[in-house]
Amino acid sequence: MKNVLVPVELHSSIDSVFTTALLFARRFDSYIEGMPLGPDLPDLVAFDMPVSWTAADQNTWREMAEESQRRFTDFMEAEKVPAHEAKTQGLSWGWAGEAAFGDSHVSSYARIFDLTVLGRPGAERGDARMATTEAALFESGRPVLLAPPKTPAILGDTVVIAWNQSTETTRATAFAMPILTKARRVVVLTISEHKVNGPTGEQLAHNLRANGVAAEALERSAKGRSHGDAILENAAALGGDMLVKGAYTQSRLRQMFFGGATSLILSKASIPVFMSA
Repeated sequence: MKNVLVPVELHSSIDSVFTTALLFARRFDSYIEGMPLGPDLPDLVAFDMPVSWTAADQNTWREMAEESQRRFTDFMEAEKVPAHEAKTQGLSWGWAGEAAFGDSHVSSYARIFDLTVLGRPGAERGDARMATTEAALFESGRPVLLAPPKTPAILGDTVVIAWNQSTETTRATAFAMPILTKARRVVVLTISEHKVNGPTGEQLAHNLRANGVAAEALERSAKGRSHGDAILENAAALGGDMLVKGAYTQSRLRQMFFGGATSLILSKASIPVFMSA
């Protein structure tokens, strides 16, 4: 995982995003590329309706991009990460773009990176946006690492896989293999009441061990809690510093109305969450 994309929007957890990306990049000796992020232009404008994209609008987006670049550059320089040059090898950083890009463009660009690091979305004004997370998950074809609001101190030492035996979690686990092989401890966690037909956690742990992963399987009851709460509480009890999870085993629409593990984890996780769809 040598190429990490960090879309930069000045939300409440952006410092945690920078730190999470750097913790990851130091672990893999990676190149980190920042790019300015803004919301997509409204999709509700009729195709044949004249739209005025004024110089003032363009200047606002350019100013957003400049401030995002300044924050990103200041962080990397303070951490003494070298700027990327043609001959640079290993840990380094670069910047792409002079004006803020929308979610769709960023998620498309993310297709050529090994990982995209974003802030965990929230409901408060100034939080990272859910639209960005979902665009990256469903349009990039690549995994996403969600940084929690509070800056993490370590990353990838004790990894918990939220194993519900689903296709989505299988893909997330496969994408996470470079992380799992470097981890000191990997726990395949299954919540008994919330799983689909598929291989057991013990079967997954056995095959991970064959690939050199220090994996163990653990099955726990939800004990009346929601699936998401059971995952987060067990991950905390295990000392997990990263959670690996597939996104939306249930449909997004169903989770919007009835809740689900993905929705709850996206709103409450206090550790970085590695996800794919």
